[in-house]
Amino acid sequence: MTSRSVLITGCSSGIGYALAMEFKRRGWQVIVTARRPEALQELIKQNFITEKLDVTSFDEVAEVCRKIRSAHGALDMVINNAGYGLIAPIMEIPPEEMLKQLQTNTVAPLEIARRCAAAMKEKGHGTIVNIGSVSGILTTPFSGAYCASKAALHAISDALRMELAPFGIKVVTVQPGGVQSAFAAHAARKLETLFPERSWYQPIRQFVSDRVHASQEKAMPAQEFARKLVTELEKPDPKPIIRLGSKSKLLPFLKWTLPVSFSDRILMKKFGLRELEERLKGKREGL
Repeated sequence: MTSRSVLITGCSSGIGYALAMEFKRRGWQVIVTARRPEALQELIKQNFITEKLDVTSFDEVAEVCRKIRSAHGALDMVINNAGYGLIAPIMEIPPEEMLKQLQTNTVAPLEIARRCAAAMKEKGHGTIVNIGSVSGILTTPFSGAYCASKAALHAISDALRMELAPFGIKVVTVQPGGVQSAFAAHAARKLETLFPERSWYQPIRQFVSDRVHASQEKAMPAQEFARKLVTELEKPDPKPIIRLGSKSKLLPFLKWTLPVSFSDRILMKKFGLRELEERLKGKREGL
């Protein structure tokens, strides 16, 4: 019996790496990608099929998908995991950085899905899995760019799920909460380049930095996340939306139950905006 095949993007660490290991443990043929080939050395040592792929390059996406189809036929599953978090005051993010965020987290998954769906259509079945985030449901201060990219991905997934159903192609949206990964480390490095000396938020810089690390508070180990997610994805009829990880159910609940003004107050206090507001009020009043 031929093993089922899965393509996973963004496998250098974290969720992507853990998913690759879990799928292989269960007997799948796993094709992994990363923007930098050297980041896949550990997986190469374990005989994974690897491909260099910058998901923001349409040419590379087309070539890798063509190569995979030629060598392995139609995939059974594609997991759009590659992405990153742009954490900074959204008003101070240069437009070119905003475009990069959307290109990586939103446009690229759609292009990969489009390229892989043609072969799935011919075969009459397949599954496309888009890794979104609870941040695409509940927007928090200083993560507006990331939240926007994931909210848009959720909407794209909803449309794909309905539009591809007649062709036997399932679409699953995964909305993780906190999962242990290099997310915070990458976001922190990016923040250093984006936080200007004259930022409006300089007085509460520490709160902005704290937002970078919020997703890692009591985060679920990536291996546990992968084990639970693959179990769900292997079901004949997986749920259209899967939430796993720290606060993955709590944050959507708060979004849908609390009045907006109340949740705004909570989040503004948590991330220092109430403190900034009081400081500015004091200055205006000459205190």
